[in-house]
Amino acid sequence: MNVIITPSPLKGRVRVPASKSAAHRALICAALADGPTDIIINALNRDIEATAACLGALGAEIEATADGLRVSPIAHLPESATLDCGESGSTLRFLIPVAAALDARAAFTGRGRLPERPNAVLTDALRRHGATIDSDTLPMRVSGPVRGGRWALPGNVSSQYVTGLLFALPLLREDSDIVLTTRLESSAYVDMTLQALARFGVTVEAAEGGWRIPGRQRYRSPGRLEIEGDWSAAAFWLAADAMGGDIRVDGLREDTAQGDRAAAALLGRPEIDASGVPDLVPALAVAAAARQGRTVITGAARLRLKESDRLQTVAAMLRALGHGVTVTDDGLVIEGGAPAPCAGDVRTVDGANDHRIVMAAAVAAATADAPVRILGAQAVEKSYPDFFRDLKALGGQCHVEPAGQ
Repeated sequence: MNVIITPSPLKGRVRVPASKSAAHRALICAALADGPTDIIINALNRDIEATAACLGALGAEIEATADGLRVSPIAHLPESATLDCGESGSTLRFLIPVAAALDARAAFTGRGRLPERPNAVLTDALRRHGATIDSDTLPMRVSGPVRGGRWALPGNVSSQYVTGLLFALPLLREDSDIVLTTRLESSAYVDMTLQALARFGVTVEAAEGGWRIPGRQRYRSPGRLEIEGDWSAAAFWLAADAMGGDIRVDGLREDTAQGDRAAAALLGRPEIDASGVPDLVPALAVAAAARQGRTVITGAARLRLKESDRLQTVAAMLRALGHGVTVTDDGLVIEGGAPAPCAGDVRTVDGANDHRIVMAAAVAAATADAPVRILGAQAVEKSYPDFFRDLKALGGQCHVEPAGQ
C-alpha cells in the first residue's frame, strides 16, 4: 500500500495505542501464571498478536474480550509447538528462554528481517546451561531442560536477551545470577520487565553487576492488568507538535518505566545520545531536519539490525525529503533547515517495510514542500495499525494511491 500525503497543519488531540513493550511482557507473565488474567488493552498490532499466537502454541488460551484479552495460563505443553514470531524480535528473544525453561519442544519461525537478526549471545548462554538449540538464527529448534546458575552476558548487545532470561529463570529448580559483562544499554526495557514480574509476584533481587533470581517461583496472576499508552508511538506526534503542529497526546503515564518517555526532552537538542532510546531515532531525526542547525545523533549502531538498517533508511528518508544527512559509525549528522528544491511534483519515500520509517515520513510530510508518496505504508500495522486514521483526525490529508500507480 502506498500513501500520498499532502502538506497540511496538524492540530488536535490523539490517544496513543497501548504500549507494545508492556503488552508483550504482560502476555508472557499471564501465560505463566497460576490463573486467568484479564488484560485491558485499547489496541492490538501484529507484534502483540505474534506473542499471543506463540503463547497459544505453547498451550495458553487467549481470547478477545470487550476491553482486551483474557489469558488462561499454560496448563499442558503440547508434544511439539511451532512458534511463528512474525517480524517481532521481542517475541522471539523473550520466548526462546521461556520455551527452554518449560522444556518445550519448540520450532521458531519468522519473516522479514527477523531471520537475519542475531541471537548467538542468548542461544550460546542457553546451551551452556543445558538447552538444545540447533541454530543461532531462524528457523531454529529449541528444547530443554535448562539448569540455573551463573549467566554471564554483555549488556550492550540487546536488553531483550536479559528480559528473556528474567522471564525464564524463576521457573528453574536452581537459583540463578545474571551477571552483565558490559554496561547495560536500553536499561529502561529491563526496568519494564522487572515491573511486570513484580506485578505477577516474581522476586528478582538486584545484585552487583546484575540480578539474583531465586528458582522454583510461581507467577501469580493479579486478576486484571491495564496496559498503559505507548511513548514510542507518542514520539511521532510529539515530533509533529515540535515541527509546528498543535497536538496534545492522551493516554500516557508520566511515571512510566518506558524509556521512550525521554522523547519530549530530547526533541530540539543539537546532540542526542540514543543508546538508551534507539527506537526514538526516526521521530527525532525528522524533527531535527525541520529545525535550523546541525543535529548529531550518536549511540545508535544497533539500529542497523532492526526491521531495516535504520541508520541507512532514516538517512534515505531525509534525503528524499530534501535534507542533508551523513551516516556515521553509530549515528547520524543531520543538517536542519529548509529542504532542497523538489525535483518533481511529488517526493517519494521508501518505507523500507519499517513501521517507524513510515510514521516518521508521514509526520514530516505534513510540513513538507510538496506532497509525499510513502511506499509500503502498510508497515504501520506492526505497531500502530490506526496511525493513518489518527493522522487524518488531526487534519492530515492522505489517501491510498490506486494500485499500479
